[in-house]
Amino acid sequence: MSLKDKLDLQRLPKHIAIIMDGNGRWAKERGQDRLYGHHEGVESVRNIVETCAELGIGYLTLYAFSTENWDRPVYEVNGIMELLVNTIRKEVNTLSKNNIRLNVIGDLDMLPAQAKQEMEEAIALTSHNTGLTLIMALSYSARWEIVNAAKKIAADAQKGILDPATVSADVFEKYLCTAGFPDPELMIRTSGECRISNFLLYQLAYAELYFTDTRWPDFRNENLYEAILNYQTRERRFGKTSEQIQQNEEIIS
Repeated sequence: MSLKDKLDLQRLPKHIAIIMDGNGRWAKERGQDRLYGHHEGVESVRNIVETCAELGIGYLTLYAFSTENWDRPVYEVNGIMELLVNTIRKEVNTLSKNNIRLNVIGDLDMLPAQAKQEMEEAIALTSHNTGLTLIMALSYSARWEIVNAAKKIAADAQKGILDPATVSADVFEKYLCTAGFPDPELMIRTSGECRISNFLLYQLAYAELYFTDTRWPDFRNENLYEAILNYQTRERRFGKTSEQIQQNEEIIS
């Protein structure tokens, strides 16, 4: 039986978030420039997006470029931005053919004008699609997002639009970049690092975390199946006891 056949299709995570780590190290291990790893990582993106669409996953968030990544060598940053523009241009028709809707979270004002324009056009062209929602985290950091949300709340309170006393978790979430999206249920990080690196700090509160040594350019559908199978072995209690979860399941069934 294949790994895919072992999946319980009734218990798939609705939202998967992935930290795509290891492109540079993968390239160095092969005596290549770091940009070579980023180019090869695009094929993994394509494979995983298609796999999630085929499985019926509702949302996939990919951590493509953090605000901290702007501090990398200029040649690498420029190369990544050029790769981003070219990839969006090439893939937008494929996204539409596969009924995939593109969205972006992050401080997009920091992106080069051409990259921002290509991204906005791709979002508009795929906005009518109803299948997988692909969310690219670009120029993103969770601390920036939370501070930005706090600023917006303060501004609305100052204008009299919002009563500070009414700010709840539900209200706060409307000011985040991910407003309208469900929280990730499974977070995957590749390349052996066991941390979340300023990624969706608020949204990952109850996500199952999965870490693999596989470098991102080597990550394919079989690796994703393994992560989902691991997720399906876990009991998601959300602060409740195992007995309570079992009783709820019995009531539902």
